[in-house]
Amino acid sequence: MTTTYRAPWPGLPPDAEPPAHRPEPHADERLHERLGDAVAAVDAPDTVFAVSRHGRRTVRTGGTAPPPPYPRETLRYEIGSAGKTFTGLLLARLMDEGLLTGGEPARALLDGGRPTGPEPVTLVHLITHTSGLPRLPPDFYARALPARRTNPYARYPGARVVDAFLRHRPRRRPGTRWRYSNFGVAVLGHALAAATGTPWPDLITGELLGPLGLGDTALRAERGRDATGHTRDGRTAVPAFDAGGFPAAGALRATPHDLLTFLEAHLDPGRCPPLAGALHAVRTPVLRRGLGHRHVHTAAWFRHPMDGGPLYFHSGATPGQQAFLGFRPDTGTALAAVCGRRYRAHDPFVTTAYNLLAEE
Repeated sequence: MTTTYRAPWPGLPPDAEPPAHRPEPHADERLHERLGDAVAAVDAPDTVFAVSRHGRRTVRTGGTAPPPPYPRETLRYEIGSAGKTFTGLLLARLMDEGLLTGGEPARALLDGGRPTGPEPVTLVHLITHTSGLPRLPPDFYARALPARRTNPYARYPGARVVDAFLRHRPRRRPGTRWRYSNFGVAVLGHALAAATGTPWPDLITGELLGPLGLGDTALRAERGRDATGHTRDGRTAVPAFDAGGFPAAGALRATPHDLLTFLEAHLDPGRCPPLAGALHAVRTPVLRRGLGHRHVHTAAWFRHPMDGGPLYFHSGATPGQQAFLGFRPDTGTALAAVCGRRYRAHDPFVTTAYNLLAEE
C-alpha cells in the first residue's frame, strides 16, 4: 500500500491533537514504483520503505508472510544499531545544554569519581568508536553462546557491562583508532545515566522521545504492537529482542512513521527548537579515517559525499529484524526502511535502501 501525506509537527504538546494522516490524491508514481521494487527486492516476511520528501511522506509495505492483524506501517520494528543515532543525539543535546562537555572520563562517572589515568576514555571517544574497546566485552561470547540465535544480549546485564569496562585496559591510546564497538556505546549509555542521575529509559524519553513527539518508539517489546522477526529462512520466528545491558547500543523499536519524524527533525532542526542545536551538531563531521580520509563520521551518522551534498545514514540489525535510516539535506529526503528478517551474508536490504536514498 502507499500513503502520502504532509509530515506531523514533531514538537506537539502532549494534549494536542496530532495531524491526521490524509492521503494525497496525486502521489509520486515514480517513487511509488521504486518503493514497490525495493520491497520486492528485500523479499522478507514484513517490509516497509518510508520516504519523506520535503515533508511529504510516501510509504510502501509488503512481505512474503500473510498480512499481520495491523497494517505493517503501524507496527514497531527493532532498529538495532541504528538506535545509536538516538544515543549520539542525546549526548549532543546534553552538551548543548551545558550539562556535559563530552570530555568527561567515563571511568570517573561509573566508578564513584575515582581518579583516572592520564589518557582516559571520554564520552566523545565512546560515541565516535575511538575508545579502544572491542566490539563486545571479552567474556560476552561465552555467556551469550547458549542464546546466540535468539537473545544473546539478554544474558549480559548492565552491571556486567560496567564491570567489564572498569576492568578493561585498552591496548591503544583512546582517540587514535576507529573500531566499531557496541560495547563502547553501551558504556556511554550507562555513563550518561550516571552523569545525570537518571535511568536510561527516563533519560532518553525525557530528553529525546518526548520533545520529538515519538510516542510510538520504545525500549521494550509490547505484545500486539511489534513486528515479528525471522531468521534467514523467512519462516522461523525469533523472540522479541532483549538488549540486556546494551540499551544505548540497540534496544529501540519504532514505527516507520516515528522514524521518519526523527529524520525530518534532522532535515529541519528548527521544527524542534529544544533540540535544534544538537540536531545541527550531529550533522558536523568529527572524524575522518581510511585511505585518503574517505570515511567521514559525525557523532551519530556515517556521512557520504553526493554531488549536491552529504548523505547521512546508519543501519542496524537484531537476530530477527533490520533497519536503515538515512537523510539528504540537499534533496530534502529522508528514508526509513525496516524488515522482519535478518540476513547474514549477501544481504540485499542495506544495499537496496542505501541506493534508493542515494538516487533520490
